[in-house]
Amino acid sequence: MKKNIIILWLSFIVLCSCKRDKELESSEKLQPEYTMIKLSGDRPNLNISILLDLSDRIDPVKYPNGAMDYYLRDIGHIKSVAQAFEIHLRNKQSIRINDHIQLYLDPEPSDRKLNEKIKSLKMSFTRDNATRELILQTSKSYDSIARQIYETAITDNKYVGSDTWRFFKNKVKDYCIDDQSRNILVVLTDGYIYHKDTKLKEINHTTYLTPQDIRKFKLDDKDWQEKITNENFGFIPANSDLTNLEVLVLGINSDKKNPYEEDVIIKYWTDWLENMGISKFEIKVTDLPTNMDKLIKDYILNE
Repeated sequence: MKKNIIILWLSFIVLCSCKRDKELESSEKLQPEYTMIKLSGDRPNLNISILLDLSDRIDPVKYPNGAMDYYLRDIGHIKSVAQAFEIHLRNKQSIRINDHIQLYLDPEPSDRKLNEKIKSLKMSFTRDNATRELILQTSKSYDSIARQIYETAITDNKYVGSDTWRFFKNKVKDYCIDDQSRNILVVLTDGYIYHKDTKLKEINHTTYLTPQDIRKFKLDDKDWQEKITNENFGFIPANSDLTNLEVLVLGINSDKKNPYEEDVIIKYWTDWLENMGISKFEIKVTDLPTNMDKLIKDYILNE
């Protein structure tokens, strides 16, 4: 009798062990490519928008970089944003999930098939569809489709610029702000703003800024800050009362011929965002995705 009990007990242990091994194997297949982060407290609803600047700044021939091409850096940053969104969802009670992520180009590409893929990146998660498999597909989709977007733009070699100013004017309130969410707009840009159809000037305020403009405005010497203050240089505010929007600007990449240019660009963006009522924002210069990954995730995951 005793012997039979021992055999049954050993059989039970083996069966449990096999079951745990299968569960572990299944879990490992679903693990993302980063270490799972445990977050405490109730998670707010997240509404993340990504705006791409597909101007010639991404041209690997015109602007080569030995460490990593700038368009590949963008793709890496986009993946970090999507992974942060995944981490957020996986640390939230399923009954409370009501979160969104989307990607925008302005102007939209003329390629209809590419537009359909971009539309597929407009994702909403609720308690009804937030399965682990679907959540973990987010960063894979963003990485794959973002790569197609950049490669198509580079192959076409038709860089019409990014109408960033008009996006803030006409679309940001409708597209990027949800009253029930924490709204974050991630802008991938070198910091310069230009589009052929949006060239407005009001005294020393403009809707554009290029290296040529910085030289023309004589903001290329040590007195640049005093000149901006005294002569009121800057971007024309594109909107107002954007108090429910946070902005994370990634990729500032100034013309190295002017040692003050990076500071001028950051000053322009800082004043512009503040003048539109945006109080929470960060502006970061270009860096490798491995260096920016933690910064991006910390910004999104820490309120």
